[in-house]
Amino acid sequence: MTQMSHLLPLTGLLFLISSTFASESNVPYPVTCVTRGADLLEDGVVVLCPPDCLQWRLSVFGTGIYAAVSSVCGAAIHRGVLGPSGGPVRVHKLHGRYNYLSYYANGIQSQALSRWTASFSLTKPVSSPMELTSETSTTALPAAGQPVKKPLKKPVKKVPTSGNKDCQMDIAIVIDSSNNIGQRRFNLQKNFVTKLAAMLKVGPLGPHVGLIQASDSPKTEFLLTNFTQPKELLFAIKEVSYLGGDTNTGKAIMHTAESFFTQDNGGRRGHPRVMMVLIDGWPSDDLEQAAILARESGINVFLVSVAKPAPEELSLVRDKDYMKKAVCKDNGFFNYLIPSWFSTTKHVKPLTQRICSLDGLLCSKTCYNSANIGFLIDGSSSVGDGNFRLVLEFLAGIAQSFDISDIGARIGAVQFTYDQRLEFGLFDHHNKEDAINALRRIPYMSGGTATGAAITYTTQNLFRRTGPGRNFLIVVTDGQSYDDIGGPAMAAHRQGITVYSVGVAWAPLEDLKLMASEPKNSHAFFTREFTGLGQFIPQVVQGICRDFTENN
Repeated sequence: MTQMSHLLPLTGLLFLISSTFASESNVPYPVTCVTRGADLLEDGVVVLCPPDCLQWRLSVFGTGIYAAVSSVCGAAIHRGVLGPSGGPVRVHKLHGRYNYLSYYANGIQSQALSRWTASFSLTKPVSSPMELTSETSTTALPAAGQPVKKPLKKPVKKVPTSGNKDCQMDIAIVIDSSNNIGQRRFNLQKNFVTKLAAMLKVGPLGPHVGLIQASDSPKTEFLLTNFTQPKELLFAIKEVSYLGGDTNTGKAIMHTAESFFTQDNGGRRGHPRVMMVLIDGWPSDDLEQAAILARESGINVFLVSVAKPAPEELSLVRDKDYMKKAVCKDNGFFNYLIPSWFSTTKHVKPLTQRICSLDGLLCSKTCYNSANIGFLIDGSSSVGDGNFRLVLEFLAGIAQSFDISDIGARIGAVQFTYDQRLEFGLFDHHNKEDAINALRRIPYMSGGTATGAAITYTTQNLFRRTGPGRNFLIVVTDGQSYDDIGGPAMAAHRQGITVYSVGVAWAPLEDLKLMASEPKNSHAFFTREFTGLGQFIPQVVQGICRDFTENN
């Protein structure tokens, strides 16, 4: 696995420097390439940047003195205090500034910013204090009231919010910036979006929000990971300027579907993708092809229509069914009508609830991020510890193909002999690494073989909190069961569990087919040797995805 793949799960996470790391400490604190100055609580802390940050899309605002929303490691490379191989750097927190300058240096193009509420500068970590210099024309924001004296006691700093963990969506908000809406209603639209963003409760472990303007050409204002704290996000929305032009909503949807949710732009793997499109009146262009691309990309498009066309205006609308064609699914859930921009406040909560409704987001549900997969593992004496490890590696290979998380796919495991043991449940591990590590650490039981009782135990204990259509059970056994398997297998099928049976060595083909779901030939597998299990991984994964699509 490459260095980049090790870093991927950390994209967008917030790393807080706790009070145990005293100010001006020389103990490096590991951060990711996208950790921002605003994410650090302590002044003068030394952070340890990973190598190869130039491979990331880094947001850096300013030169010499950087806006707190900038990537710390990106700014350090830009400043020249850090090379591409990473290393330690000291971060000094500063007041907000006006006029952050853009400049290209050391492979990074920083961006200009008119103002921001906090800043930081960077130095190499050395034991003796270093005099800081400012080589930019940025101007410190004037302090309100009288100068603030240095407090005698260290103030308690507010810990940034982690976000609403029940709404871990990646959300692109497309706003209308056309001539049709005008400056006044544009400002009302921004107020509505601000209230919506506040209700969503963004955070590193909650929803991420980015914003795109629809006009003659789409304009991305900020990406999903640029602002992961509520105050920063609300400030950024208020700073968005009105563009004017045509209402080319189709172009904006196409632009967003093509590039906005990529991992380079901050999209999180396994997290549902939502595109909320606001439109005043009706679009100037066609939405159908853009909407098809969005659906095929797993994006849930919501269309919020404000001041919809009056009957006498319908003759001006190019496609009268544009709302039905634009959304993820024409079932009423993804269409939302608001009569006027002056009455949006009461619609904030119900719209937020729809966006955060995981079960309702039909377009992002795939086998890879929604399947519940149970492993029923034969731990009988005939298997042996060495072969048992091969079985666990086979099952880990299947699990690797799925986006396992607390809002994505899930795995659980039961081991059986004459007895059954729930090794871990579907809801016990919240990321792929922990789940697969738990799978590989399962200790071998040794004993007899009672597969029927094990199937009954698993259907009652592993799948009791899950919905229909997404449940899959993979049974791996090396011999004949001492009890009846037909009744328990039939009960599992009736419960909506799709069963795959995998036999090794002395497992009878009749038993495997009796356990397997229909059609038997594509749900039952057999190999003479445990070393041959690996060949079934792609077939089982493809089968699960085929069954998932048919069932959903």
